[in-house]
Amino acid sequence: MGRVRQAGKNIFFGYISNFIIMIMGLIQRTVFIMVLDRALLGVNSLYTDILSMLSLAELGIGSALNYSLYKPVARNDIEKIKSYMRLYKKAYLAIAGVITVIGLGMVPFLPYLIKDSGGISETDLILYYLIFLFNTVSTYFVSYKYSLVNAQQRNYIQTNITTVTKIVTVLVQIVMLLATKNFLLFLLSQSAVELTQKIFANRYLNKLYPYLQDKDVHKLDKKETAVVADKTKALMFHKIGDVARLSTDSIIITYFMNVDWVGVVGNYMQIITYATNYISVIFNSVISGFGNLVATESKEKQYAMFRVYRFFACWLYGFAAVGFWLLLTPLVTGIWLDDSWKLGQGVLALILVDFYFKGGRVVLVNFKIAAGIFEQDKYLSLIQGAVNLVLSVVGIQYIGLAGVYVGTVVSGVMANLIQPVIVYRDCFGRSAWSYFLDSLKYIGTIIGVVVLMVPVKSVILSQVNIRTFIFMGLIVSVVYNVVFLLLFHRTKEFGYLWTLVSGKLPFLCKPGRKN
Repeated sequence: MGRVRQAGKNIFFGYISNFIIMIMGLIQRTVFIMVLDRALLGVNSLYTDILSMLSLAELGIGSALNYSLYKPVARNDIEKIKSYMRLYKKAYLAIAGVITVIGLGMVPFLPYLIKDSGGISETDLILYYLIFLFNTVSTYFVSYKYSLVNAQQRNYIQTNITTVTKIVTVLVQIVMLLATKNFLLFLLSQSAVELTQKIFANRYLNKLYPYLQDKDVHKLDKKETAVVADKTKALMFHKIGDVARLSTDSIIITYFMNVDWVGVVGNYMQIITYATNYISVIFNSVISGFGNLVATESKEKQYAMFRVYRFFACWLYGFAAVGFWLLLTPLVTGIWLDDSWKLGQGVLALILVDFYFKGGRVVLVNFKIAAGIFEQDKYLSLIQGAVNLVLSVVGIQYIGLAGVYVGTVVSGVMANLIQPVIVYRDCFGRSAWSYFLDSLKYIGTIIGVVVLMVPVKSVILSQVNIRTFIFMGLIVSVVYNVVFLLLFHRTKEFGYLWTLVSGKLPFLCKPGRKN
C-alpha cells in the first residue's frame, strides 16, 4: 500500500478517534467539575504532568529505534526487525524499573510540592499519586510493540485500540463518579480498564507479529548498536529540555500560587489539546511515510513534500489559533462553565502564541525524526528548558500567571529560529530564508484576520449563547479560509493539496524543477 493511501487510512481513523476522545473527555471533565471540587481537578492535572516528567527515563530510545526500523521494514527484513525489537524490549523493561524507583523516590516530597491541597489529606495525595505511577509504569510493558506497527505506517491499529479504551474508561468513570462521588474509585476504575487494554493489546500484537516471540534472535552488530546509542544520547538532551519546557508549568503554578489555578488553566488547555491532537493526526500519520520517503526518494522530492506539509500545518494551526482567540473564552465561560473559570486575556494570548509556534515546529520535528537528525541540535532543548524555567519562575513572582507562559513562548520561539536552519541545511542542502519569509506571510495573514474579526466578535457575541456562538464560529471559518485561499491559492503547495483531494497526484518533482 502506498505512502499516501496508508497516511489517508491513518488520518481517517485518527480523526474518528480524536472526535470521540474529545467528546468523551469533555463529558468526563464536566461531570468531574459537577461532582468533585477544583482542588482534585488540579491534583489530577498536576500528577499527569509529574508523570510526564518521569517518562524522561525513556530518554528518546523510542524515537531512535523507530528511525532504525524504517529501512528493515521497507525491505521486509524480518531478522533485522526481530533484532531491533528485542533490543527495544530490553530497553523498555529497564525503563519501567527506573521510572518505578524514581517515582517512589518522589513520594516523600509530594506534601511540600502541594502547599494548598484544598483539604485533601497527605495519605490520599500519596495514594492518588501511586495509582498514576502504576498506570505509567505498566504502559512500558506493551508500548514498545507499537513501534513496529507505526514503522509499517499502520498507526490506525494503535489509534483504534486507544479509542475503544477511552470510550470504556470514560463511561466507567462517569458511572463511578455519579454513583460514589469518590476520586479514589474514579482513578481505580481507570487503572482497571487500561490494564485490561494492555493485556489485550499485548496478545493482539503477538498474534499480528508472531515472529516477535521467536527465541532465535540475532544480536545487532556493534555498528548498528552504536548508531542507536548515539541517537539515543542526542535524544536524551532533547527529552530533558522538552520536559523542563513543557511539563513544569503545573508544578510552578501549584508551588507559587495554588493547585486550583491548575484546574482553571486545565479547562482551556484541554480544549486546545483536543484541537492539537486533531490537527496532529495528519502529521503524526505521515511520520513513518516521511521515514520511507527519506529512505527511498531524492532530496528534491523530500523538500517538495516538506513544503506541502509545512504549508498545510501553518494553515490549520493558524485557523485554530484565530478561532481560539475569538471563541475559546466564550465557550468555557459562557457555554460550558461560568465566569469563575475565566482565564485572563493576556494569559490566553501567550498560550495561543505558543500553540501556533509549536504547530510551526510540528513538520520540522517530524521530518527530523524521520531523517534521524537528532545530534545537530541536541543542546538546544537543554537551553530552552533552562530559559523556560528561569523566566517562568521569575515571571510568576512579578506578573503572576502570565509570567509562566512568557517563559514558554520565549523558549519555544528559539526552536522556531534554529531548527529550520538545521533541517534545510542537513536534509535539503538549502538556505532557510524561504522558510522564514513564508513564516512572515502566514503570521501576517493571521494577524490581519484577527484585526478584521475582533469588531465583528464584539457585536455578535455581545450576548453569548449557543446560537450566537455557532454563528460566530461559521463567520470565523469562512473569513479565515477565504482570506488564506485568496492569498495562497496560486502556490505549488496548495496546488498539490488540491490535486491530492481531487484524487489526482501530479508528478511532483521533475528533474531540475525548483520548489
